Amino acid sequence: MDIIDLTGIRVYGYTGYLPEERSLGQWFEVDLKLWLDLAPAGTSDDIAHTLDYRKAIAAVRELVKTARFNLVEKLASAIADTVLEFELVEQVGVRLSKPAAPIPDFGGTITVEILRQRVQANTSSFQGG
Repeated sequence: MDIIDLTGIRVYGYTGYLPEERSLGQWFEVDLKLWLDLAPAGTSDDIAHTLDYRKAIAAVRELVKTARFNLVEKLASAIADTVLEFELVEQVGVRLSKPAAPIPDFGGTITVEILRQRVQANTSSFQGG
């Protein structure tokens, strides 16, 4: 399986445990690792045979901008579900960071990383990894 890496998707959003985070918002950074078969595009040189990653980036940006979850774990999971809706994506790794988490005396970054894959069955459900 081949991989497309999309890194540094920076979006202002409203997810967080504190009420101020959901009302005032904060910056998030998203990195995606997408597993799919790139052989058809590598042979044809046709974007129709691959993932148009502009659409994946736009979908992630829209989700982060509009979601109002309490936990970054929920947002990361929602991002994975959104990306897995793209037909060619078999598996997705989501790395979601809060570079300025509102924690007193903490100047670091909070990051969650999840891995999800499409279930190979006659259903459209997803499985955690």
